[in-house]
Amino acid sequence: MVLLSLVATHSDLDLETVARLSAGSSQVASSVLKDGSPISGAVVLATCNRVEIYCETGSEADIDAARTAVISEISDRSGLDENLVARSFTTNTGPEVSRHLFAVGAGLDSAVVGEREIAGQVRRALNEAQQEGTASGALVRLFQTASRTAKDVGAQTALGGRGLSIVSVALDLATDLSEDRDWASKNVVVFGTGAYAGATMALLRERGCTSISVYSSSGRARTFTETRGGFPLTEETLGAAVAAADVVIGCSGSDRQISAAEVAADREADAKPLTIIDLALTHDFDPAVGELDGVELITLESVRLAAPEEQAESVNQAAKIVDHAARAFEESQQARSVDAAIVALRRHTMAVLETELEKVRNQHGCTGPAQEVEFAMRRMVKQLLHLPTVRARELAANGQQDQYIAALDALYGISVAEPAAAPASAASDDSCPVDHTAGSRGQAATA
Repeated sequence: MVLLSLVATHSDLDLETVARLSAGSSQVASSVLKDGSPISGAVVLATCNRVEIYCETGSEADIDAARTAVISEISDRSGLDENLVARSFTTNTGPEVSRHLFAVGAGLDSAVVGEREIAGQVRRALNEAQQEGTASGALVRLFQTASRTAKDVGAQTALGGRGLSIVSVALDLATDLSEDRDWASKNVVVFGTGAYAGATMALLRERGCTSISVYSSSGRARTFTETRGGFPLTEETLGAAVAAADVVIGCSGSDRQISAAEVAADREADAKPLTIIDLALTHDFDPAVGELDGVELITLESVRLAAPEEQAESVNQAAKIVDHAARAFEESQQARSVDAAIVALRRHTMAVLETELEKVRNQHGCTGPAQEVEFAMRRMVKQLLHLPTVRARELAANGQQDQYIAALDALYGISVAEPAAAPASAASDDSCPVDHTAGSRGQAATA
């Protein structure tokens, strides 16, 4: 089992390229798991400023083929040249996979350092993969550990204590651009009904905003507002709502982009100032709306540039928690990788033991001496298996589990990759009953 991730983020690319790479990303995981693929599991994490694909392959030899398969799929779905896609993604392998994801989940790699929204997005990415049946066991453990690490960072550090997020910074910018800083007096239109829109609604409420209308091109506005408040809009009522709005917030990322001409048509010549906050990765509004008279446009790039830096001490504390969690996860994964080898050795040894015990039973029957021999042989086998088991764990912790597996093959002809037969029963119906109670000989033990 080998994990790898392909990462394209705001740290290395402009957000326009990230947005184009994200096109159709929700279908990438299921597409790369087709028959004959080197990929056995995949989870896609796509947010407003990143596209990351986490995969599991059978061995390190499959990494290049797995990367090629993902790059090809993203190229097909985004329409971007395959070479451009390949250059846009950084590939992480080994410990860097967990270290990067844990840092992302903790908000250390966000445009607004310490923001807590990303932790929920990491959880949702795993949930969606599980619902689609694309998440392998190793990827489930990886993402669940990332979520636990994010909780630890939130509980043990002051990182994110100010409640900063992409939405909160955007609203701060909108406040600074407005002559009237009181949100209670503002009319707001929100585009979108997803988790991002829900977070936006909550922050608007915290700031005292009560006049909120919601539009969804998919027609989900009524259901959304029934549980979160606000007034649902339709195609027919949208124009009038935008004309009366002080702030319009786009966080839907729908295929339909509002043009500058549409916004201009909704506004009268002497319309009051309008602030448009476009938080959708694929843009809910044509960037040209920022050139309209009386319209201010706030984008994700604006948020990134305006985001305050968290205190260095909190960031360092969070980084230490992330590093510790990543090391622990890698050690756990390496230990798990030798479990099959340990089981295979135990099964092999127990099979030999049962063969020899059967000879004793056939020759001596269920007599006292036969029971003594069986007890002694089982105790000896347990002792013989102890050191190889300990060494397996030690080698795995040092990343040398392959040496252990190779040694089993060389010494015993045990192929760990092949399904091992079920272990023989410790005592068949016609075997001698072994005393498992504590007595003068101690407690009988099986390996």
